[in-house]
Amino acid sequence: MAKQKGFIKLKGSLGGLTFYNNNGKDLIRTTGGVDKNRIKNDPAFKRTRENMSEFGASARIGKSLRMGFSNIIKSMSDTSIVGRITGLMKKINSVGSGLRGQRAFEMLPNKALLEGFEFNKTSPLDAIFYAPNTAPTLDANRSVASWVVPDFNVSNYMNAPEGATHFKFVMVSTVLSDYSFNTPLGKYEATDELENEINGIAYSNEIPISGMVGADTSLSVDLGFPAALPATVAVINAVGVIFYQQINSLLYELASYNAMKIASIG
Repeated sequence: MAKQKGFIKLKGSLGGLTFYNNNGKDLIRTTGGVDKNRIKNDPAFKRTRENMSEFGASARIGKSLRMGFSNIIKSMSDTSIVGRITGLMKKINSVGSGLRGQRAFEMLPNKALLEGFEFNKTSPLDAIFYAPNTAPTLDANRSVASWVVPDFNVSNYMNAPEGATHFKFVMVSTVLSDYSFNTPLGKYEATDELENEINGIAYSNEIPISGMVGADTSLSVDLGFPAALPATVAVINAVGVIFYQQINSLLYELASYNAMKIASIG
């Protein structure tokens, strides 16, 4: 690896060299790589093709999970969330049934790999809010999620950022289907496409950051399913805290320090 110097900065490939920028530095490396057709057809690259198939599916299913939280994820996540969720999906895939390159993504049997996932690893929920409470529960159809936070002293159990005057609790529920490999089509597909990514969100009223809340806080999300969901989908429930600052009787959401985690899966 070499560095570019001078006023003219090149980008792209020229004469067997590739010119590129990495973290503000202009660098040069030799152009390399294997022909795409060889990767697709050469038996020597069978393992590479298997890894590409499963990693691509991990990224796609990770995006499906993120879409289930699309109504709030931007204000609750850090810049590494895409890669971290893709990594979680690859872990689920690595223990799935089937041949390498076609192993299934099975959510409910592997829910322990997802539970506790923090959307912002620099602001984990348990370090922000630590009053006694239990994880959200689901009704018999797995359609209605409920979360109850018993009354607590905010001054004792909330680590609020400087400038925050109020907060809200939030709960998001989303459905994530299993995925299996469709051999004739040569790609992964959702087992239950109709239910996949259906979601809902609930917020509490704004709560001052001082003293007792004054009552239990109850949140409920109804996903609207009239019958019990199949075992090939998981209902993923995330809970979090959003901070606000009151200025002239108006509440403004703070840009950072919000926290949310996957609290239960059923």
